[in-house]
Amino acid sequence: MTSVSADRLGLGPINLPALADLPIFTPEPDVLDRHSIVGFDSRDSRTRPFNLLRTQVAKRIASRKASVVGITSATPNAGKSFLSLNLAAALSRVAEQSVYLIDLDLRRASIAVELGMSPEAGISDFLDGSTDDLGKLGWRIEDSSLAIFPTRAISGNSAELLAGDRFVQMINAFRKITGNAIILCDMPPAFANDDTMIAMQKLDGYVMVVDSGNTTRKQVQDTMVMLQPASCLGAVLNRYNGGIMESYGYGYGSKTYDAYY
Repeated sequence: MTSVSADRLGLGPINLPALADLPIFTPEPDVLDRHSIVGFDSRDSRTRPFNLLRTQVAKRIASRKASVVGITSATPNAGKSFLSLNLAAALSRVAEQSVYLIDLDLRRASIAVELGMSPEAGISDFLDGSTDDLGKLGWRIEDSSLAIFPTRAISGNSAELLAGDRFVQMINAFRKITGNAIILCDMPPAFANDDTMIAMQKLDGYVMVVDSGNTTRKQVQDTMVMLQPASCLGAVLNRYNGGIMESYGYGYGSKTYDAYY
């Protein structure tokens, strides 16, 4: 991995604050319910699939010695942000280490929307140089070990931001978090633009979300080829009507490619 010094970037050393030192954000229950974000509530029976998933993901991350993992899909409307949030929330309830969720879907900013956040600055502001203080962009979800680093939606030049030196510096800063933190990145769909191909070169691997009945085998295969040599840690079949998921009926609102062009 390319090493970039802070001096080259015109930045001082980036030292992210400990999770306990981040400002607290408390999501409104009705907002979580509206977006089916159930992973924070261990009493909710709908968390069962995410509890099973978190164990598998944690095992894969440990076995691959990965620390920064992307979550993507072949196409929009597969439910990747929905899954990213619920997985991160479920992991934060049992993981001994901290969990960080970074929104790298710069043109959509879905994580902030689904949590009801209205950040004055986000990841996109650090990447474009509007702010140099990465530590002030994060929030800790109340009563959890989960930190959210949202982005504000931008209309263009997302690929350039993800290909820049500031992105490398940012990922390196997250890698230095002590305590073997799990760092998840919500990525754009692979076929939406080349953002995910660019960013994935700096990550340790990815989890692919497959929309049951909509994502084709060819789309999955083509996505894995596009993202090489990045390692696929596994795939998640979303909206599967059968087996352990039969009773849950998770769905996700209609999305289009429009926001990615």
